[in-house]
Amino acid sequence: MERVWGGRELESVYGRKLPKSEPPYGESWEMTDRPEEQSVVTDGPYKGMTLGQLWQEKRNELFGPGFENSERFPLLIKILDARDDLSIQVHPPTDIAPTLNGEPKTEMWYIADANDDAQLYVGLKQGVSREDFQQAINDGTVDQVVHAIDAKAGDSIFIPSGRLHAIGAGFLIYEIQQNSDTTYRVFDWNRVGLDGVPRELHVEESMRCIDFDDIEPGMDTPDGNTLANCEFFHVEQLEVQQGCSIGNPDPERFSIVTVVKGQITSTDGRTYQAGDFLLQPQGAAPLTASTDASILQTTIPQS
Repeated sequence: MERVWGGRELESVYGRKLPKSEPPYGESWEMTDRPEEQSVVTDGPYKGMTLGQLWQEKRNELFGPGFENSERFPLLIKILDARDDLSIQVHPPTDIAPTLNGEPKTEMWYIADANDDAQLYVGLKQGVSREDFQQAINDGTVDQVVHAIDAKAGDSIFIPSGRLHAIGAGFLIYEIQQNSDTTYRVFDWNRVGLDGVPRELHVEESMRCIDFDDIEPGMDTPDGNTLANCEFFHVEQLEVQQGCSIGNPDPERFSIVTVVKGQITSTDGRTYQAGDFLLQPQGAAPLTASTDASILQTTIPQS
């Protein structure tokens, strides 16, 4: 997807064929069941079917039990290429989203690559009040009251709904989130969009959603293999030696495997490398690490 803050790393790093030769592309939706965007099966007996069709027609067979009340596939997974700063933004919490006709969104970021000087913007600086923040909006200086964090490849951070945040320039990020596309921009660095016009801001909505008690958070520290754990997703990073297998943690439920480094192979001989995302159905045969590999494995906790 074209984005004013994007680049061409999806092409140069991951070998993706981008639709046009000139514009900056900032997002690749790797696992999506949205009305406007659908993942499509590329091989096997379900070739040509969308993720949404599989969810509606093969839910118990492919994904396992416990999802009867989920109208859509519950996750949206992306690669983000930030060559410039993203807008400072917030996603609505569950209790506020319906009043704004939006969808709640909690997410996590895994840093796939980062420039030496790259920074994330998360939460508020110490001493910044709601009133101070409103004044910064009025003055066009929101960047001066938002907390900046140095981050490097291999780091991760959990972004609950309500947390003020922005990805800074110089990152490649794997984003795992609730299936939602509601974002409220509160500050866009006083720039214009690709069409030469300032992008829309959502100041009133943002002020209702921001957690003003979220002061100077840091990057997360893994709990063993676990990078993020909440009611919406559980993400682990696994280091897998060559020749070892990768199966679903619960054989009766699906998982999503993201290759961070190295190469893995499926039982039908297909190989996957950094930046590839695989949906492993319930009961699927294990994958094999064809080299030493680092992967993320995402599951949905049982309620």
